[in-house]
Amino acid sequence: MHRRNFLQQTSCGFGALALAAMIGQRRGVAAAPLPSPLASPLAARAPHGVAQAKRILFLFMQGGVSQVDSFDPKPVLAERDGQMHAFDDARALANTGQRGGTQRIMKSPWEFSQYGASGTPVSQLFPQIARHVDDLCFVHSMHTDGVAHGPATLFLHCGSTNSVRPSMGAWVTYGLGTENENLPAFVTLAPSSGNGGARNYGSAFLPALYQGTAVGKAGSPAAQATIRNLGDSRRSEPDRRRQFDLLQALNREQLSRHRLRDRSAPSAHSGAAGLDDGLEATIHAYELAWRMQTMAPDVLSLTRETAATLEQYGIGKDPTDNFGRQCLMARRLCEAGVRFVQVTYGDNSANPAWDQHSNLPKHADHARAVDQPIAGLLQDLKQRGLLEDTLVWWGCEFGRTPYAEKNGTGRDHNPGGFTVWLAGGGTRPGMHYGRTDEFGHLAVEDRVHMHDLHATLLHLLGLDHEQLTYRYAGRDFRLTDVHGQVVHSLIRGEK
Repeated sequence: MHRRNFLQQTSCGFGALALAAMIGQRRGVAAAPLPSPLASPLAARAPHGVAQAKRILFLFMQGGVSQVDSFDPKPVLAERDGQMHAFDDARALANTGQRGGTQRIMKSPWEFSQYGASGTPVSQLFPQIARHVDDLCFVHSMHTDGVAHGPATLFLHCGSTNSVRPSMGAWVTYGLGTENENLPAFVTLAPSSGNGGARNYGSAFLPALYQGTAVGKAGSPAAQATIRNLGDSRRSEPDRRRQFDLLQALNREQLSRHRLRDRSAPSAHSGAAGLDDGLEATIHAYELAWRMQTMAPDVLSLTRETAATLEQYGIGKDPTDNFGRQCLMARRLCEAGVRFVQVTYGDNSANPAWDQHSNLPKHADHARAVDQPIAGLLQDLKQRGLLEDTLVWWGCEFGRTPYAEKNGTGRDHNPGGFTVWLAGGGTRPGMHYGRTDEFGHLAVEDRVHMHDLHATLLHLLGLDHEQLTYRYAGRDFRLTDVHGQVVHSLIRGEK
């Protein structure tokens, strides 16, 4: 072939190479080639930038904690208790298309006191967490999408109210891999089967290996929580090893045949690539499950913890035993290198835990169950040096209204203004960011949308939310969709 003919016939190829490079830059992590059957897709990966945190520990208060009864006091509620006032009601707007009406203002049943050098006001609901306020970074101006629990919970976890999208834990695992290949990179403790269920820790269109591993379930005793089918007591260890090796050899042979067939006749087997991905994920899942048999039982067991540590978490007494066990298990998982750990305080009922429409005083029962365990967790992480690179995130799908629902004794859902707090992992301790209006109803200053919070959490892990993408169905997807701004003011050393 002459040089001129070669250049004419390959000119489009040069363009394709350039385009591929541009697409690689745009897709970020997803631009890396698919791992071979011998490489682990869970192997630790370098972040896009500087990471201040290595992992996230998410404390999910299912149902919606009232911000005006916990960390965002509003004196005007006591001053105008019982008075009628016009509010822009999100529920009414969603149900009737009208922007609400006149509602009865309801003061908080609990007194607030100031704590720490920061003078942070905290209600009587959380006296133990209050001792750690100087380590916490409060965001009082949260707002989100979704008025009902289902859509709002999905939005909290997946960044979408209705589309099937990967959960945040799956995105983090996909972006960073794991620090310990003998354990899942993403574990969810006591997840609820309602309001999105498994989708809240699922991988959607990401490879199946990135989905969360559930340990226990909401409403069941944490003392019985474990990963099912970790061992087989009916066979000896050598027999189990031979059985596992045979199964994996067959799986790898099948994967090789699919790939060979796809290379020889790609047009005739257009679905082979998807089948390969699923089969490869299954092979890696089996290998992970085999390795977990030796490590997971020990990590999930609390028998080696000291009596002082158990007492610190409130284990062994009511009402803190159950959630205390979950929190201590979460610390052990973080210590062992799990990248994303979620602890859910909730149940599987139609009205989850903190969802107090007609009985606001019930908040006190839930607070007593979680206050000491969370305080014990913060203290334990700090004592062990884990708080430096563990990002603790406390929050719920939305807040609650400052007025009485239907003039009763409870509060309705409020996605327009609520509070979350962060600790460790590079966040600014003792900080209060943003503000709701005088009633604690709507975020009015330095508003932070859930997309913004997701972007900020990823940034603390060293991940650029705009680069953490995955191509599916002809477009690039990301956790924050086409939205989200990093809130640098929440981050130590940034402005």
